[in-house]
Amino acid sequence: MWPMGWEALEQWGDEAGRIEPLAGGHNDVWSVSVNGQLAVGRLGDRSDADLAWETRLLQYLDGAGLAVPQPIPTADGRLFADGLVVMTHVDGGPPETEADWRRVADTLRRLHRLTRGWPQRPGWRSSTDLLSVETGTKIDLGAMPPDGVARCRAAWARLLGRDRCVVHGDPNPRNVRLTEDRVAMIDWDEAHVDVPDLDLVLPHNAAGLDDAAHDIAAQASAAWEAAVCWDDEYAVGRLAEVRPV
Repeated sequence: MWPMGWEALEQWGDEAGRIEPLAGGHNDVWSVSVNGQLAVGRLGDRSDADLAWETRLLQYLDGAGLAVPQPIPTADGRLFADGLVVMTHVDGGPPETEADWRRVADTLRRLHRLTRGWPQRPGWRSSTDLLSVETGTKIDLGAMPPDGVARCRAAWARLLGRDRCVVHGDPNPRNVRLTEDRVAMIDWDEAHVDVPDLDLVLPHNAAGLDDAAHDIAAQASAAWEAAVCWDDEYAVGRLAEVRPV
């Protein structure tokens, strides 16, 4: 008997099965076996349009030479089914040294160059969009205290006028897989179109931002994470990092 929702895995073949749970934020993420191949399944509540955007992006980035997980089609060729996406497993370890993080920064900047002009993820808003609207996917500024909203918007206003592109959205060590010859980014669930600064607040200032640019990026990033996670303990802590207006 399949757990609720995971019966969709049957659409990847009779022998497809779950192996063990993995960390996956608000999603249900498992290592799975598909056609004898180790893979990763992610079950969530994203719409078909949202998942179509993500899987198309991953296919494009793979074709452009970026190391990313690839969607594994169902038996009848679909890239997702009933909220479930199955992707290739990516080997490697997390970044540890300053040199490792510089490689990550280079990879993120390549992502940003490759995706200028990319359409916005359905239902999402960028940080600068949120200067004039209150909601977008998981963000609801109406749920935050007015002072917090004012502080977040002041941080995002400093990004106005900058080019936008796809940002990974969560380039923490758990979402990076390094080997000697490549840097792979996994878990694209938070990817959307925004200002690239949000991806570049990295350990050791690996992106090489000057003091002013780093301050702008760090404030905007803290404001974004406060808004997207509100109102758990982590979000409250991130909001505390955003300067009062």
